[in-house]
Amino acid sequence: MILNVSGRTDVVAFYTEWFINRYEEGYLDVRNPFYQKMVSRISFANVPDKSKIIEGIKKVSEIVGIDNVYVRYDPVFISDVYNLEYHKRAFEKVCSLLEGYVNKLLISFIDVYKNVRKNLHEIKYRPFTSADYKFIGENFSKSAREHGMTVQTCFEEKNLTEYGFIKGECLSHEMVFKLTGKKYKSWNARRGGKCGCVEMVDVGVYNTCRHFCKYCYANYDEKQVKNNSLKHNPTSSLLIGELESDDIIKERIK
Repeated sequence: MILNVSGRTDVVAFYTEWFINRYEEGYLDVRNPFYQKMVSRISFANVPDKSKIIEGIKKVSEIVGIDNVYVRYDPVFISDVYNLEYHKRAFEKVCSLLEGYVNKLLISFIDVYKNVRKNLHEIKYRPFTSADYKFIGENFSKSAREHGMTVQTCFEEKNLTEYGFIKGECLSHEMVFKLTGKKYKSWNARRGGKCGCVEMVDVGVYNTCRHFCKYCYANYDEKQVKNNSLKHNPTSSLLIGELESDDIIKERIK
């Protein structure tokens, strides 16, 4: 089983104590966001500051090997602050800092979901033009190539293969089989269809991430985020709230 700890919320940034507690106790519980009384119990068999993230990636690479570490640079969007030159410099810096530790970088462009559209005026977002894609394609490919890396898009209509990008999945069946020796179904949880990645179990909860990113699809009510955060108990098996007597618990085994 592959756990997703950054889809519905940023578990690592805000709920690390809870996650470590769950790891030590050997299991965690996740409410179904559409059927609140249904709870999945997930048992573990073995399962911060940007500068610390970079150092963390390096340490992971040293442990599991450079071929088994992928780093994402996303979402790519253009605004007054995050303009093309910003992305050029930022991507080059990531490549430079991770040279020798990572050989594949993945990017994706912003997804304008319904709850993201209401924030577009705040981030001063503007749509990409053909010239923008060309700039990103040429400069990202150049930086990656100079640092011994490849760059890949994941489930994007504009995949930039004409600039040397690889078209693929961020969590491919081939990579997961290589790492685990097991086969998984395709994930049917993105944009209304199968994206090609293997099936994952998201252990987060919507409206709980206190980054408050304006481009986030998982937060749509900041007031609810604050209220949910108050319900968090690091010793609970659930990320938010407590188990109730009439909850139906089913153990996930795949």
